[in-house]
Amino acid sequence: MSILETNAVVIKAQDFKENDKLIWLFTEKLGKIAVIAKGAKKNKSRLFSITLPLCYGQYVVFKGKNLYTLSEGRITSSFQGLLNNLEKLTYSSYICELIDICVTDEEDNRQLFKDFVTCLYLLNTDALDYELLVRSFELKLLKATGYGLNLENCAYCKKSITSASYINLSYYGGVCEDCTKEHGISLSKGAYSALKYINNAPMDKIYRLNVNRTIKDEIAKITAYMINSNYSKKPKSLEMLNYIKE
Repeated sequence: MSILETNAVVIKAQDFKENDKLIWLFTEKLGKIAVIAKGAKKNKSRLFSITLPLCYGQYVVFKGKNLYTLSEGRITSSFQGLLNNLEKLTYSSYICELIDICVTDEEDNRQLFKDFVTCLYLLNTDALDYELLVRSFELKLLKATGYGLNLENCAYCKKSITSASYINLSYYGGVCEDCTKEHGISLSKGAYSALKYINNAPMDKIYRLNVNRTIKDEIAKITAYMINSNYSKKPKSLEMLNYIKE
């Protein structure tokens, strides 16, 4: 029996049998895994608190025939600040759903895990624009799963570009003034510059960017299209996000 200890976040949980839970962990060492937590539905269970959605901590699991089983765990952060704010909760639920939809089971990606935890910690503060922060996470997720944008070179001729007014969504990049504008989305030069900054900057530097509602909408249109086009399911949380913005 192989036993492993790893940092992880509970991205999804559901009842399983009479007293058990089935949880999905996004882990530092194993990627995304499904885990049985025996007896975790009971309030007095030692596994109850560490199997709640968004809980971040150290988990000890062992591999069974089909699923992992949770042995024990220790909470690092329960992210209570996210649970008490509808906007923060909606954004955090959305990024958890993105991990669930976009990441292949048991595919190790430690940088994406680090970005995911960083995003949760930053959402748990009041220091950043939540919307731009989530756009940053979307772009890092797209890159980690093979759909990253190249905004430094023309998607067709590959020459270096500093700005553009069109993004080709088949080749995942900006298009220079000399090349054909097709299979993509037009955007303003301001939105291109903002998108380029978000694409390159660490998430904790997003606070330096100050853009208006129109540019935010242009960027959101691009990331939403890429996510909806490249993965098997459309995130249901997008509907709630759009409702919050209205």
